[in-house]
Amino acid sequence: MPINVTMPALSPTMEEGNLSKWHVKEGDSVSPGDVIAEIETDKASMEVEAVDEGTVAKIVVPEGTEGVKVNALIAILAAEGESVEDAASGGGASSQPSGEGAVAPNPAADNASVGSTEDAKDASKRAGERAPEASTPAKGAEGERVFASPLARRLAKEQGVDLSALKGSGPRGRVVKADIEEAAKTGAGKKPAAAAGDQAKASPSAAPSAAPMAKASSDESILKLFPEGSYEKIPHDGMRKTIARRLVESKQTVPHFYLTLDCEIDALLALRKQLNDASPKVKNEHGEKPAYKISVNDMVIKAMAMALKAVPNANVSWTDAAMLKHKNADVGVAVSIEGGLITPVIRKADEKSLSAISNEMKDLAARARARKLKPEEYQGGTTAVSNLGMFGIKDFSAVINPPHATILAVGAGEQRAVVKSGALAIATVMSATLSTDHRAVDGALGAELLSAFKQYIENPMSMLV
Repeated sequence: MPINVTMPALSPTMEEGNLSKWHVKEGDSVSPGDVIAEIETDKASMEVEAVDEGTVAKIVVPEGTEGVKVNALIAILAAEGESVEDAASGGGASSQPSGEGAVAPNPAADNASVGSTEDAKDASKRAGERAPEASTPAKGAEGERVFASPLARRLAKEQGVDLSALKGSGPRGRVVKADIEEAAKTGAGKKPAAAAGDQAKASPSAAPSAAPMAKASSDESILKLFPEGSYEKIPHDGMRKTIARRLVESKQTVPHFYLTLDCEIDALLALRKQLNDASPKVKNEHGEKPAYKISVNDMVIKAMAMALKAVPNANVSWTDAAMLKHKNADVGVAVSIEGGLITPVIRKADEKSLSAISNEMKDLAARARARKLKPEEYQGGTTAVSNLGMFGIKDFSAVINPPHATILAVGAGEQRAVVKSGALAIATVMSATLSTDHRAVDGALGAELLSAFKQYIENPMSMLV
């Protein structure tokens, strides 16, 4: 039976990817663990391995194709003893379902996204979906389990087909796409009209939507404002689309609340210099270099993590069912990369030394710019820090990245006139603005968190003990 190779979900948020390169061609033999393709997601480029043995019968999606949906058929393998011609002509919905012949991310590659097939399953479950490998069991009318592929289940919802009324043609009676299409043609397994109507209301994909038409109309209206030839159209890549979608979701669903404090950082700058001057030298192929070089941002990360531990009620995430109170202070750090930004996470930042945070941050930032971060290195976290001080920005407000309930926006340190003991003095001052999800962290709690941060920043020795 032909083995379908489908576009894998390489991270919980992945909906589509670009098939940038094939490492095999039709007629090649592959074994489990062989790298067969390279896929670009919105965050990284990663190698993908085969998990089955067979011969490449047909490459369905050519390399260079953009916007390939997760679970879409990308290639067909001929199983042992099967002719390539038969597999190529017989592959598709009625052949072996994706996952039993799917692809897995390469755990050994630097740019791998997920460590193993089991990790990919867990990641997809966290996203609210089954991984391509999984058959989704459902309860039949009399309590028996009905197995169906994710695609078949989605089509059944869209077309109002009762899965429990169908006899699957896939392996072990699994309901597959062809069964749903046949049922839709013959009317078999159709739900009552009311149920189908309710389903259409519940599922945005089941009912016609005017959104794409409205979007196209909006684009045309904008283009009419500018003379033809006076602009260049640059298509959005996956990262920019994801950033746009997440920002809209955040501002539409999260009630943002902002708090700003000024922090004097002269003591912090003096301690930073002292620590960097004391850094031991290590040898490498280029000679000697300091074992670490701590930045102001490294100290901000540490201070934010310790503030969360000091104010644990602010170390939370909002869900509709419950408040998630986190045990660790995992701080995401916004890193600008070509075409957008990414937020690698320093795990348990409160427990790490400043030198450890500094070296880890340099490594994460370098691999982020090369798009070689693993999903577990940029997903999750309990808060985030965004620092635009290096650009001379005095202060700004950052947009919360759910599931975080807070994000700290840090401006430049600059010399300002301050009043101390009734006299005018000069101090290096840094403005910090905390954005909070008011559902989880209200004004008083946010103020307590920001005050704790200020205390650590202005008394930096407390971060070392």
